[in-house]
Amino acid sequence: MLKIAILDDYANIALRSADWSVLKGRAEITVFDRHLSHDEAAALLQPFDVLCTVRERMSLPRSLFERLPQLKLVTIIGMSLPNLDMAAATAHGVIVAHSNFANPIYANVFNATPELTWGLMIATVRHMALEGRRMRAGEWQSTVGTILAGRTLGLLGLGRIGKRMAAYAHAFGMPVIAWSQNLTDETATAVGARRVEKDYLFRQADVLSVHVQLSDRTRGLVTARELALMKPTAYLINTSRGPIVVEADLIAALRAGRIAGAGIDVFDLEPLPADHPFRSMDNVTLTPHLGYVTRETLVAFYTDTLEAVVAFADGAPIRVANPDALAHPKQRGS
Repeated sequence: MLKIAILDDYANIALRSADWSVLKGRAEITVFDRHLSHDEAAALLQPFDVLCTVRERMSLPRSLFERLPQLKLVTIIGMSLPNLDMAAATAHGVIVAHSNFANPIYANVFNATPELTWGLMIATVRHMALEGRRMRAGEWQSTVGTILAGRTLGLLGLGRIGKRMAAYAHAFGMPVIAWSQNLTDETATAVGARRVEKDYLFRQADVLSVHVQLSDRTRGLVTARELALMKPTAYLINTSRGPIVVEADLIAALRAGRIAGAGIDVFDLEPLPADHPFRSMDNVTLTPHLGYVTRETLVAFYTDTLEAVVAFADGAPIRVANPDALAHPKQRGS
C-alpha cells in the first residue's frame, strides 16, 4: 500500500482536480493544506513513499531527503525544480517525475500568469488594494491613478508569457520595449515589440514587468542600480520569481519614492512572513503567488501528477528527471 502525500494544497482542490479513485485499494492519500516548515516536513512526512508537489511551494534540500528514508518518488510540475536538490534525490534513491507539457491538458494553462499579471498591473497603477482597504475602514478615495494607454510597457523577458503580455499591451494601446540576454530584434519585432538594451528598458518603461525564468543568470538581475534608472512615476510588476529582483533593494526604492510602486506576486520566502515590510507598504499591491493558480491549471497539474503516480505504482515507464535514481537499491527493492 503506497503512502502518498499531496503537499501545499492551500485551496483543498487536489482531490477534486483528478480521479484519484484509480488508486483505491492500492494507496493511502494524505493532503496537507498548509505549508510545512522544514522540521515539520521531516517529522510528518516520515511514513510516505510519494510526495506530490506544486511548483516551488515545498523546498526539498538534501537535509530533508536525509530525514525521509521511506521516500521513493517526488512528482514535480515542470522539467526541474529550483529548490529541489536533484543530486541528493538521486543519492537517496528518490525518483523525480517531471511534467509532460506536450500533453493536451496543458493547452490553455499558459494563459494563467499573463492574465494575472495584467490584472495586477491595473490594480497597481490604480491603487486598488489601498483604496479597497480604506473603504473597508469606512474611508473614501485618496489616490490618483494612471492611464495605461500611451504608456510604455517594458518587458524583462519575452518568452511565452512575455509574448502574451505584448499582445495585451497592444490591445491597451501601449508601446512595448523588451530585453533579455538572448533576445533578438527579429523575435521582438514578430510580436510587435522593440528590442532595447537593458539600461534603456529601465529608463524608458512606465511599467516594467518581469518575465524571465529564475536561473543562476537571472538571480539578482534587478538591483538598486536598475531601480535607480527607473522614472519616479514608474511601476515594477513581478509575477515571475521573487529572487530575480533583489528584495532589499526594491524595498529601499519603494520607501524612498524612487519608483511609484510595485505589484508583486512572488517573493524570496513563501509564504510571505507576517511581519514582512511589503505587507505594510501603501505603494505595494500584493497577491500570494496566484500567477498559475486557476482551476484549469490545477486540474492539469494534478491530472499529470496522478498519471506519474499510477505509472510508478504499476511499475510502468515514468518520466524521470534523474534516471540514475532508477538503479538505486531502494528502487530495485520496491
